[in-house]
Amino acid sequence: MSVETERYIERNIPLYEFLDEATLEIIEYNAETVLEEIGVNFVDSPEALERWRSVGATIEGERVRIPRGLARELCKTAPSKFVQHARNPKRNVEIGGKTLVTAPVYGPPFVRDRDGGRRYATLADFQKFVKLGYMSKYLHHSGGTVCEPTDVPVNKRHLDMLLTHMVYSDKPFMGSVTEPSRAQDSVEMCEILFGKEFVQNNTVMTSLININSPLTFDSIMMGALEVFASNNQASIISPFIVGGAMAPVSVVGTLTQVLAEVLAGIAYSQIIKPGAPVIFGTFVTSIDMNSGAPTFGTPEASQILYGAGQLARRMNLPFRSGGGLCGSKLPDAQAAYETANTLNAALLGGVNFMLHSCGWLEGGLVASFEKFVMDADHLGTLQKMGLGVSADENGQAMDAIREVGPSGHYLGCDHTQKNFKSAFWRSNLFDYKPFETWYEEGARDTYSLAAERVASQLANYQKPPLDPEILAALEKYVADKKAAMPDAFV
Repeated sequence: MSVETERYIERNIPLYEFLDEATLEIIEYNAETVLEEIGVNFVDSPEALERWRSVGATIEGERVRIPRGLARELCKTAPSKFVQHARNPKRNVEIGGKTLVTAPVYGPPFVRDRDGGRRYATLADFQKFVKLGYMSKYLHHSGGTVCEPTDVPVNKRHLDMLLTHMVYSDKPFMGSVTEPSRAQDSVEMCEILFGKEFVQNNTVMTSLININSPLTFDSIMMGALEVFASNNQASIISPFIVGGAMAPVSVVGTLTQVLAEVLAGIAYSQIIKPGAPVIFGTFVTSIDMNSGAPTFGTPEASQILYGAGQLARRMNLPFRSGGGLCGSKLPDAQAAYETANTLNAALLGGVNFMLHSCGWLEGGLVASFEKFVMDADHLGTLQKMGLGVSADENGQAMDAIREVGPSGHYLGCDHTQKNFKSAFWRSNLFDYKPFETWYEEGARDTYSLAAERVASQLANYQKPPLDPEILAALEKYVADKKAAMPDAFV
């Protein structure tokens, strides 16, 4: 049995052009100045320094200064959009242009559910999240490190996570980036799943390469990028910024640093392999100046998202940002407000790949089962908004207006009868019942309804079919890799 999944969103609505032309040109000019005068550090990577030297950059120690215009010129070979293939071709996604692909939360070491509270994540938790993602109608992508399975050694857990994505879902997924050899393992496992020739000629992974803001590229992330780029796999080149701590407090200043970092990172991917698929990434939060804690869903974060989207489009590149971001400790009103603010900004800001679309809690430290299904349900509103409105004959509804006339009602008219099933988006989670019915059924709040939905989806989950020979080959690869090295927890 294959679950129903909506096709990735193709926007039929205008995007919000937040910054004017003059401001965009200032940011672009200043970003080039940063690269030329200040430079960026490529640490612990003599090979990267030599590659930069070979294309005309100036090297001083680990500092790379890039002449004005060089990085932008190198970026021109990056594709404006690409298809990421899933093992089920019906789940393939196109990333770039007018599309929006949603992927779940990434990276939390903790999980939370209504019964067990907050605890360290395990592989069993990870598998449950992948199952929920597979069952989610409006989630187009299985993601990557949906939570960090802390009961598996650090040097081996990437194998279990990749195997889980490949076996428990047939949606697209992400590769491992925590060490270059783990990125290579990701490629080799994909060669088992898809075939070696297919992997070399097609993109089957999109993976997250974070920049150590400000202006620093480490050898682990760059090593993973080198593996993915050389094998034609996509990388999200993404500054990781807490405004006021890792970038200036001003919107234009932060966008200047974002653009400088992205230009350098994408340019480097194209030095590795011209034409390698990449995504212009931006992950920016503001900071609470009283506590130092990151904040989410704020006006400034949305302003930076809108501006970064404009900069990405001017480079003709796919754009990553947004998500169901919040700082709340529970899936409560704060979580809902902050999440909705960011999701709406992502839709209007032109995001093409939205990591953290569902399940994010506590500033990304926690993956919440209940919030996962809440967010996954709410993604349907983006799906409906992205369609825009139709002004065809049916959309004009003149026949209905003529039929009903003055003082009538539309409930029984022919147009309503033909359209009522699809006219209004309806949540599969929220309660729409009258008060009396709601009260008699236990007066359940959304948290309770979400907990019930988690249990129901996991109870009804069925694995998507996978060729037994491929499954056996994947399991052998993982077993052999694990047996070849001692456990390491650092």
